[in-house]
Amino acid sequence: MTADLHCHTTASDGTLAPAQLVRLAKDLGLKALGITDHDTVNGIEEAVDAGERLGIEIIPGLELNTDFEGVEVHILGYYPDLEAPALQEVLARMRDARRSRVRAMLEKLNGLGLAVREERVLEIAGQGSVGRPHVAQALREQGYVKDIMDAFARYIGPGRPAYVSRYKLTPEQGVGLIGAAGGIAVLAHPGSVARDEIIPRLLQTGLKGIEVFHTSHSKDMERKYSEMARTLGLVMTGGSDFHGPGRKDGIQVGDRTVPLTVVQELKQLKEQM
Repeated sequence: MTADLHCHTTASDGTLAPAQLVRLAKDLGLKALGITDHDTVNGIEEAVDAGERLGIEIIPGLELNTDFEGVEVHILGYYPDLEAPALQEVLARMRDARRSRVRAMLEKLNGLGLAVREERVLEIAGQGSVGRPHVAQALREQGYVKDIMDAFARYIGPGRPAYVSRYKLTPEQGVGLIGAAGGIAVLAHPGSVARDEIIPRLLQTGLKGIEVFHTSHSKDMERKYSEMARTLGLVMTGGSDFHGPGRKDGIQVGDRTVPLTVVQELKQLKEQM
């Protein structure tokens, strides 16, 4: 009886539509699935509808991309009020900023002699929140790079010639925003960030959990963050960070899971808010 609480769909930078993702999770035997697209909640309604049809519980959420001293820190939010005005306002601002960022990257790429059209990048993104993975896919389609990772390494990763910094939200702002929308804020994959000093600061703004179990975490990291979560009284979540075929080094939905008791803990925290 397990749950994967960290998955992405075509609403952001995943390759499976929400209903397809739910079907896959069901086929693999999962009982609950967290939909945590980057900076958007637009895929949740479709996922919930599919979950009701297929008998798999959907945990509504999102993943906010924030910045701490030049390092990306991701904040997961579970069970937020999807219509909260402040949340919707910030998400709209972030979506607009993403498109402006992509446009600026394409200008740099064109200046390097790589003719990538904005129209094609937007076609690839579809209804999703456009971002660097979609630019990378366009580069691959035109034969400029061998794969998405190559695109990041050569052109659009930090320090590369077509990189453009993103709209910056602080981790404290991200945690506060989720809490103000009635959601449960969780620090995503802290082992890949390696900035544990931020955790006490986030506690002050309402952090409720740590993503202990993640496909980027070693067993030593899992032990470390399990102990930290117990000491600080934080819920221990986990998930695969699945983005779909062709993304994230072949990671599959369900590669990291947690018991359904974790879902109950999240619901109890929601009730207390």
